[in-house]
Amino acid sequence: MYNTIRLEKGLYNLSGKSFIQALEELDPSENYKDSALAGLDAYERQLKRFDIKVSGKNCDKIAKFFSTTESAVLFPEFVSRAVKQGMADSILDRIVAVKTVSSSRIYRGFAVSDGTSAYSTVTTQGNSLPVTSITEDSSDIALDKIGRLVSTSYEALMNQSIDAYAVTLRAIGKKLANAIVGKAVTTLKTGVTASSISGSSLAYSDITALYGSFSDFSMDVLLAAPSVAASILSMSAMQDCTYDENGIVHFPFGTSMIASSQVASDTIIGIDSEYALELISNSDIVLETDKLIDKQLDYVSVSICIGFKKLMADAVKVLSLTKS
Repeated sequence: MYNTIRLEKGLYNLSGKSFIQALEELDPSENYKDSALAGLDAYERQLKRFDIKVSGKNCDKIAKFFSTTESAVLFPEFVSRAVKQGMADSILDRIVAVKTVSSSRIYRGFAVSDGTSAYSTVTTQGNSLPVTSITEDSSDIALDKIGRLVSTSYEALMNQSIDAYAVTLRAIGKKLANAIVGKAVTTLKTGVTASSISGSSLAYSDITALYGSFSDFSMDVLLAAPSVAASILSMSAMQDCTYDENGIVHFPFGTSMIASSQVASDTIIGIDSEYALELISNSDIVLETDKLIDKQLDYVSVSICIGFKKLMADAVKVLSLTKS
């Protein structure tokens, strides 16, 4: 049962397993179906075991994690989850087609070439079909380490509410994710020849022209700087736009508009999010778990190694807002 599990630092250091995976092996969630603990994962059951309330009216202080040596083992997982929640608030999941885990910080993907023959080419009897070649890419992608060194002390935190500290951690995660989005935007734009607006300023017709420039793929996401997104929303044609439950704007032709401060104000980017971008990482968020457990909070690093690769070049179009 969850209240007899022995918690120790080593659960964070098992090869090929995260802390929660190791904990779930010791205390499988499937054992709690149709019980009062159904719906909780192994970490959440440990919070219940030590009566640690991480949110709500009766939220505990940070010191509650350190009531015992075993309950202190839960603190790094709390930090990790809060940072991840902040990262999840970014636009990454809306623009990434696939996520790949690499075993090292150097990644080599594949390249696709359709040759010179169109897909509509008719092959007569006795002749070979046109070839699409998938080969190892000629260049490597070096994963960049992005992170933050968080400086504080146990004394400064012990009497702070857990949910207030969680907000701070989520903010750190959100800012890290925004920096990662910047790298994604750079990858999307690199190598793309931008088209230009037809007049002196962006018009709705320029946006529909960008939408119409896609052939094999479909522009389901338009990325724009917040100021540009605001100007688009003021266009009369946008009176027919719709919003989803997340507040994302949808053009009358179905494309979602996502505002990001990582997009320059002199361009907008159209993508088919199902085909444009691959995210590569070699690990989950990395924390100095031993320091967190031992209350050594003077300098604790939070980092992730990450990179991007454009998958289908023609699934990305860029529109310059400067008339050529």
